[in-house]
Amino acid sequence: MLPSVKEWWDRPHRDLLSGLVVAFALIPEAIAFSGIAGVDPQVGLFGAFCIAVTASIVGGRIAMISAATGSTALLMTALVQQGDAIAPGQGLQLLLAAGILTGLFQIAWAYLRLAHQMRFVPQSVLAGFVNALAVLIFLAQLPQLGLNVFHPEKVVVRPDQLPAVWGLMLLTLVIIYGLPRFTKAIPSALIAILVATGLSIGLKLDLPTVASLGTLPTGLPTLAWPDVPFSLDTLGLILPTALAISLVGLMETFLTQDLLDDATDSTSSKNTEARGQGVANIVSSLFGGMAGCALVGQSVMNINNGGRSRLSTFSSGVALLAMILLAKDWVQQIPMATLVGVMIMVAASTANWASIREIRRAPKSDTSVMVLTLVITLITHNLAIGVLAGVALAAILFSRKVAKVIAVTHRDSPLPSGGRERRYAVVGQLFFVSVTYFKEGFDLHDHPERVVIDLHEAHLWDQSGVAALDQVIRRYRSAGSVVDVCGLNPASADLFERIGASTAAV
Repeated sequence: MLPSVKEWWDRPHRDLLSGLVVAFALIPEAIAFSGIAGVDPQVGLFGAFCIAVTASIVGGRIAMISAATGSTALLMTALVQQGDAIAPGQGLQLLLAAGILTGLFQIAWAYLRLAHQMRFVPQSVLAGFVNALAVLIFLAQLPQLGLNVFHPEKVVVRPDQLPAVWGLMLLTLVIIYGLPRFTKAIPSALIAILVATGLSIGLKLDLPTVASLGTLPTGLPTLAWPDVPFSLDTLGLILPTALAISLVGLMETFLTQDLLDDATDSTSSKNTEARGQGVANIVSSLFGGMAGCALVGQSVMNINNGGRSRLSTFSSGVALLAMILLAKDWVQQIPMATLVGVMIMVAASTANWASIREIRRAPKSDTSVMVLTLVITLITHNLAIGVLAGVALAAILFSRKVAKVIAVTHRDSPLPSGGRERRYAVVGQLFFVSVTYFKEGFDLHDHPERVVIDLHEAHLWDQSGVAALDQVIRRYRSAGSVVDVCGLNPASADLFERIGASTAAV
């Protein structure tokens, strides 16, 4: 189904201006991500343009910004190195082929409804994800401020440049946060970039600029098939990378989508977005760009600057290409200090401050999941690994909670024969997680004449639950007790009859 007119033309003036601001933020990151992958800057820039424009047309989440990203670029490095070891330039060609395969995988995941699995990602993992991303965005700005303690070799600012760099960065933040108090007609980040660039040029400040990041492309991207052999050997090289990018890219995209849905009080189709991301990555690779996914920081920036329609995403891609081709000489003079200020604002907007403020009141399990996701992501610099670690811990903690939802109580009563009857009442869900607590509720060393196991308020879910019940029955019967099981609901009784080894009165 084609997007409606309202999805494109809601508030065009706000969307166009917001797209322009986002384009400024896309340029340095696209170039930096190209460096991470080991390819020329134009590969990241063309990728950002193609993905943003294509996703704006076929994506499922309106106003979400998709482009080349750091999380996917990290997965490309090894493949590019492998290809360049085979022949100069072969790494890029393999990367483009992997991007096409990535898109095909993502289209397949869309039809297989992989997005439905996102229901199992708890809110605490999402909070850890966005907090880690905010920290990573902030840390990535430190070299431009001369503050990278852990990797001083990455610092790109001379000591004599620091006063001007910090001055422009602080001026940018003052404008970004101060201007909206007077007017919101024009995005404050755009005004900050224009003012800071004008001051830098007017005062002839010797500062790192966009030109310091690398050479910008001089022409439009061209359509071409990757120059790689169509063989099983090529497939063996690109398959692991393509599979990893397809899954990591969708994971980051879906989490970003949830974040924007919550921020705008709206809903969007993840399966449509997955299909759109796949198409966008195929288009990007055919035009010489790297594969990517949604960008949390730029998406939040777009929403905060008033972007609400597909036009904002489309215009960000078009503005990006226009700036690097038509206004290249001016764009190259934008001081990195002002872009650092913009990205610090993005980091602050990305962070989930509520999860930090409420850390003392939140359940300890939720806090531990959030903190683990944050820490693992910061250690590995890989958002996918951090999210997987958080989901794994959440699953473990959840299983411990669920295991205790089953309860077993008992009462004794005399029999006419002079013996004793013990009636066990089981309440809760019996499955692999809760079998230990279930068995602990029975005194298997006490053997009354008659044992009744009342399951009116219980349910058997799996083979482990059936085996636990069967084991209790066998233990009592082997000691001479008469055992009756009553109250099994039809589904539980059917499961027990099919796979249970003992015969009980049901």
